[in-house]
Amino acid sequence: MTTIAERPREKTTPPPPGTKRKRMKSMYPTWFYIPSGVLYVVLFAVPTFASFYFALTRWTLFDATFIGFDNFVAFLTEPMLFQSLVNTFIYGFLTSGLKVVLGLGLAVLLTGAIFGRGYLRSTIFFPVLVSTIGVGVTFKVLMDPFDGLINKSLAVFGIEGPGWLTDPALAIYSIALVDVWKGVGIATLIYIAGIVAIPQEYYEAAKVDGAGAWKNFWQITLPLVRPATATVVLLSLIGGLRYFELIWAMTRGGPGFSSDVIASVIYKQYQAGFYGLSTAGNVILFLVVTAIILPIQYFLTRRQVES
Repeated sequence: MTTIAERPREKTTPPPPGTKRKRMKSMYPTWFYIPSGVLYVVLFAVPTFASFYFALTRWTLFDATFIGFDNFVAFLTEPMLFQSLVNTFIYGFLTSGLKVVLGLGLAVLLTGAIFGRGYLRSTIFFPVLVSTIGVGVTFKVLMDPFDGLINKSLAVFGIEGPGWLTDPALAIYSIALVDVWKGVGIATLIYIAGIVAIPQEYYEAAKVDGAGAWKNFWQITLPLVRPATATVVLLSLIGGLRYFELIWAMTRGGPGFSSDVIASVIYKQYQAGFYGLSTAGNVILFLVVTAIILPIQYFLTRRQVES
């Protein structure tokens, strides 16, 4: 009686050259994509394509009348559209640039050997967790030109504080600074993750060569956190170009129309009952943000690949 080990093995003929063995692919991993795919289609794809259609109609909750591109013509001929478009670009690029610069600087500081590093990290990130409306209402009180704590503190040193939110020339910049204060924690967190991922061997080799802290930053830290920079730029720029909540909570687009952005103009049209017009504005905002973000994303991605 022969054992299994003693039985002669069957000879398998190798497949002919040039042919690939087909592997059976399991459908099991695909099932995990279905819930997120359904949510994406229902909550994003369907509303996006529906908005393109309703932008061509005069619609209410129960009726829709096709009117072609009349909504787009009406929105683009709005008297304050140009000013709101300029404010959108100022707000988006200013907040994005400041978050990149301040986020990187704070991340470099908070990854060094400083006292209370963990506490400082949590303190900088704390404003991100606070409600945007709450932040807007709080700073609206603090920036009051007469009774606000900021101007009262300046008056102690003999400085007459400006009308942060009542001066048409300052309103949009004042809101942008509050937005940077609230959102710089996210940028700092992304940069901290990028810096701690840099191998310490680079810094040790630079130390052997006699490089100082400034040279380490320019030749090691800054080039190697480029992926983090791309992430911060894209996230903050997309958020800044379509931002609405903080602006509405602090000034409602005022004084006059001096701090209006495209998103606040859209909301005002919706409040007035011009639903098709506001939908057309949303489509225009979507196209504007896409036209700005895609080239920047291509440029940043190409730089990462080349490096």
